[in-house]
Amino acid sequence: MHKEITIGNFPAYHAYPDDGQKHPGLIVIHEIWGLADHIKSVADRFVAQGFSVVAPNLFHDMAFESALDPQLFNEMQNPETRDAAQQKLRALMAPLRSPEYAQSAIVKLKECVDFLLAHEHCNGKVAVLGFCFGGTYAFQLAALDPRIKAAVPFYGQAPAAENIAGISCPVLAFYGDQDAPLMQTLPQLKEQMQAEGKQFEAVVYPETGHAFFNDTNKKMYRPGPAEDAWNRTLEFLRKNLDS
Repeated sequence: MHKEITIGNFPAYHAYPDDGQKHPGLIVIHEIWGLADHIKSVADRFVAQGFSVVAPNLFHDMAFESALDPQLFNEMQNPETRDAAQQKLRALMAPLRSPEYAQSAIVKLKECVDFLLAHEHCNGKVAVLGFCFGGTYAFQLAALDPRIKAAVPFYGQAPAAENIAGISCPVLAFYGDQDAPLMQTLPQLKEQMQAEGKQFEAVVYPETGHAFFNDTNKKMYRPGPAEDAWNRTLEFLRKNLDS
């Protein structure tokens, strides 16, 4: 079963096995491309594995949402237009860097937790997973909502050091070794997580960059790491969410 729904004042994609049983809840947070068909397909893949999934649109009512179209995506993949497209994308994304936006996004994600925990097809346990932008917010939600039982950030930035202490669930994080900004901060993150006694596993794939899981991104997609990350994710979620 899958359908478009509204949670609070924002749209979301909700999908779950149509078997009348209770299943682990999972929030899937989109990349900077918004709630695209790729993210809905990822949600459907998790449903096929026995999860009740909500994928919220965290860009709803943002002025730039309509500009995140296939043309800009294709320009990002073309070496001749990539630089100009990156500048355009950075300008579009400027509103996301405000503290006000961050606060509103976390409020929406907590409403997603509320929704899943109240839903008849959820077993009372909820995890969060996200990619890029979504990976950053998956990490943030784990630090700010103790109801989260497991977090899987794909190439996301870690919470501020003062928020790491708030993480109460295991975290499985994925990176590519060619993703220089995240590779530079990973050693310190490992130290911080260890110092706080957190359950943290960082998987780094060699000769792999950012966005390696997105099979619609021909430039960045890496089938081997993507398949391995998928299998590790399923094992991790089942371990931490099964009743």
